[in-house]
Amino acid sequence: MSRTERRTLTAPMEIRTASDGTEYIEAYALKFNRESDNLGWLTPVFEKIDSKALDDADMGNVVALFNHDSNLVLGRNTVSSGKGSVTLETDGIGLKWRCTPTDTTYSRDLMENMRSGVINQCSFAFSLAEGEDSEEWSYNKDRGAYERTIKRIGTLYDVSVVTTPAYPDTEAVLSQRSKDKLKTLDEERNSAESTQDKPEQRFFDYLKILQSMEV
Repeated sequence: MSRTERRTLTAPMEIRTASDGTEYIEAYALKFNRESDNLGWLTPVFEKIDSKALDDADMGNVVALFNHDSNLVLGRNTVSSGKGSVTLETDGIGLKWRCTPTDTTYSRDLMENMRSGVINQCSFAFSLAEGEDSEEWSYNKDRGAYERTIKRIGTLYDVSVVTTPAYPDTEAVLSQRSKDKLKTLDEERNSAESTQDKPEQRFFDYLKILQSMEV
C-alpha cells in the first residue's frame, strides 16, 4: 500500500549565485494555507496544508531530485555545504529549499533549462503522520467538492524540480489511505442523499413528525 504522496507547485524558482561564484537553486516546495488546483477527476478535491503540518515532520534525510528520479540526484540535506548540499527552511509562507547541485551533466542541463524558463515547477514527496488527526476532510455542498486539510506530515522524502505535473487524477495524487477515506466519505454522502430522495423515506419521516406532535 503506497503511503507516499506528491504535490507540484508552480512558483518562481530562482538560480542565484553565491559569493564564491557557485550557482544554487532556491524555491518554495510548498506554501501553507494555499488552496490547490483540483486534485480530483470524477470527484473534485481541493487541498490546503496547515501552517503547523511540518512541525514534527521527519526531514532528516531529504534529497533534491530531478523529476523525482532517484537516479538524478542534485543534492541531499545531509551534505552541509558545497556542491550537493541542500538546506530546508520553514517560514510563515511555507517550506523553502536551497540546493547547490552536483557537478554532473544532467545538473548542468537542468540549470540551463531553468534559465530559459523551459522548466519552472517544483514538487515534493511526503507521507502523512500516523493517526486520524493527520488530515481533515469535509464536503462543500455549494461547490460540489471535497476539501482536505493536511494537518501533520510524517516524513518528507524529497524536493524535486519537475518538467510536468504528474497528477492527472486523484489516483495519482492521494495515498491509498487517503483514497480509502475519500471513498468512505463519498459512499456515506451518496447513501444519505439517496435516502433523502426516496419518497417512502420522506413519508416515514412525516409520520414520525406527526407522532411526535401527538399529546
